[in-house]
Amino acid sequence: MSKQKVSYLTPLIVLMVNLFIIMVGIGLVIPIVPYYIEAFNASGRELGFLIAIFAFMQFLFAPIWGRLSDKIGRKPLVALGMFGFAAGEFIFAYASGLWMLFLSRAVAGIFGSALMPTAMAFVADVTPEKDRGKGMGMLGAAMALGIVIGPGIGGWLAEIELNLPFILAGIAAALGGIVSIFFLPESLSAEDKETAKQQEKTSLLLNMASALKSEIGFLLILIFTISFALANFQAIFGFYMLKKFGYDPSEVGILVAVTGIVGVVVQGTLIGRLTNRFGEKKVVKGSLLLSAIGFLSMTFAFNYATVLLTISLFFLGNSLVRPSVNALLSKMAGQNQGMVMGLNNSFLSLGNAIGPVLAGLLFEWNLELPYWFGAFLMLVTLIGMRVWLSKSKTTVLRL
Repeated sequence: MSKQKVSYLTPLIVLMVNLFIIMVGIGLVIPIVPYYIEAFNASGRELGFLIAIFAFMQFLFAPIWGRLSDKIGRKPLVALGMFGFAAGEFIFAYASGLWMLFLSRAVAGIFGSALMPTAMAFVADVTPEKDRGKGMGMLGAAMALGIVIGPGIGGWLAEIELNLPFILAGIAAALGGIVSIFFLPESLSAEDKETAKQQEKTSLLLNMASALKSEIGFLLILIFTISFALANFQAIFGFYMLKKFGYDPSEVGILVAVTGIVGVVVQGTLIGRLTNRFGEKKVVKGSLLLSAIGFLSMTFAFNYATVLLTISLFFLGNSLVRPSVNALLSKMAGQNQGMVMGLNNSFLSLGNAIGPVLAGLLFEWNLELPYWFGAFLMLVTLIGMRVWLSKSKTTVLRL
């Protein structure tokens, strides 16, 4: 694959800011959307679907945007994603009915999914392989910071005016799109785009089925299980803390903020050093084990300090494994960076959509069950990783 001579530091900063804005926009919904649901006389079932539709749209559209970014370039897709996400935020801010909330989340999911795989593909285009893990880690740090700050910003601004967080998020996303137009270079050459255009068109389901049968199939399954586990963890975390310890929202908020900071620090500073020293494969195996320990140990926590310690273990493992898997995928993607990162985002979104549903069902049976199941899933995935490594010999994807 021919590479443009693009310094990756400046565009990486632009992409980090854009992803931060997107994740803040996603996170600020968490404390506010129940009030919207109540205002429109909706039920918890509608709330569940409203959360799920965002991830489902990402699942459907991420591969489409990813393949399109291979054909027309990364820069247009980044700008389009930001402007589309801004539109979704403005729709939510001025919603006059429940249907507008669903429209808003669908639009935000569709265009948000244009940015995430394209940003990862951009980093893969312009970074040498030895810096790939570091670049993916910096993107992950920006996303983690946005998710951590988003709920706090949303709750604080909503005290002034309920729709103010969405108005400001829409303005920030629109500004991010404008900055991308003027300051983000294109990372693909004309030759790369022409090669991508000549590839045969296939449907999302066929792409997913083909990818699952290819050399990267297990890594895509791994992406699904990691996102499923995180969504499983987060979906009922507030209820779990309330039922088991009686913690109020402010106490839960501190826990989320601290563990989020752990994720930011790990992805921004530690992941690059670890992958350079041990390689992505060893980091992934160690991170899966650490995540499983975090899941299990949290069920034995007995006070605020032990809760903070055990969930920090989980987030430490989860923060290490994501960019490491992304780096492995990008190294195997060859000339299909956009398409593979789009598939990556689809499997991630599918896990995000299914995880909360199953977590809620398990929680109704036993409040500890979601976390025991999460630990079991991480251990099974670790075993699968060891089997895959023993059989995998191909280093570049063939499609």
